[in-house]
Amino acid sequence: MAAYTTRPATPDDGAFLADMVVEAANWNSGHRPRPAVLDDPVYRSYIAGWQRPGDAGVVAADDEDRPIGAAWYRLFQADRAAHGFVAIGVPELIIGVRAPWRAQGVGRSLMRELTEQARRAGFARMTLSVERGNFARSLYRSEGFVTVEARGGRETMVRRLR
Repeated sequence: MAAYTTRPATPDDGAFLADMVVEAANWNSGHRPRPAVLDDPVYRSYIAGWQRPGDAGVVAADDEDRPIGAAWYRLFQADRAAHGFVAIGVPELIIGVRAPWRAQGVGRSLMRELTEQARRAGFARMTLSVERGNFARSLYRSEGFVTVEARGGRETMVRRLR
């Protein structure tokens, strides 16, 4: 397995997080161009104004310190809900890993680090949204996320943190 390190996400990581939103949207080797993904108001909500109060994240970098993946969470309001919204005060996890680094433990490492961070911050649950057919669903299940809603080709999954 190739070497990588992780570090906390900073306000300067906004552009990279946008890249990871595009990676996540293109999980199935389809190619939705960056502008098309980021013009979608829901995808845009995952990064707009990064790093606002309540946002937290982790970035993975290769052995040459190039970012290769990120996981972060945001809080949303009911009137501005994203794909995985379940309730006010429940952070939504967003995760993206560059294609060559997938299935090498990077996503799992990022997810574990971020869920522990959310637990320490006092959150009781974390949510995420995944498209049906996405191979990452098995990762999410193995990390304790369970499906609470399925509609429109997407599943909303929740993990209890305490």
